[in-house]
Amino acid sequence: MFYRILRSQGFLAHQCKQIYKYALGIARSAKRNNGRKPVLRKLSARVDKYDAKVDLENQAVVVKLRSRVFRIKLLHRKEYIKKFIGRRWYEVIISIDRHGRIWVSIPFRWEYKPYKPRRLIAQDINLRHLVLFDGKRFRKVKTRFIEALSLKAYAENLQKKYPKMWRYSKRILSRIRSLHRHSRNIIVDWPHKYAKYLVLNARRMRAGIVLEDLDKLWISISKRNPILAWRLSRFAYRKLIHAITT
Repeated sequence: MFYRILRSQGFLAHQCKQIYKYALGIARSAKRNNGRKPVLRKLSARVDKYDAKVDLENQAVVVKLRSRVFRIKLLHRKEYIKKFIGRRWYEVIISIDRHGRIWVSIPFRWEYKPYKPRRLIAQDINLRHLVLFDGKRFRKVKTRFIEALSLKAYAENLQKKYPKMWRYSKRILSRIRSLHRHSRNIIVDWPHKYAKYLVLNARRMRAGIVLEDLDKLWISISKRNPILAWRLSRFAYRKLIHAITT
């Protein structure tokens, strides 16, 4: 049934299959999380190389959708785009935000050439700071985990201040959601930026990175100190380690 509807709207056969798989994934995710109905948070489309053409020299992306051809201009610095010319790309991800702006994401294939490290960089992960040691010098990097934790605390204090009203007041509910969203965005975004900084410096120095083993940290802490366990709710060490290793 859905295949015929999508075909009548101008989508190609393989595009219908991709749309169906994506919709099925959202529905299954909502069911696993005990949700009442699937929620589509933003409009996005993943277009493969059969329906997209990336022209980095002219800073443009040509996409075929619904029997039409769209040409999207890439608004980025030429010096940045030149680094990707000649590299193979996987797909084109097009999304539209709440303000109607179009965002284009293009993942490229990178070849990693392993090297024998000349030195090691040890890393100690804490809630406020990250301490790096290369055998000669210590360097302390301030994290944004405390900032994310303070935003979460502010949102929870609003819920305690208005225990019955916050669910029905659009103004209070919007403020609480905004604080939680900002806190979550920090946890998602900052580890990737720091991991990029650390890995690029390690490669420049031809050094290896020694990571701290914090597996099952929250489980062991939550049994002894619930207040500290709450503070660790924004201690995204797993995301940080995953960003560094990938």
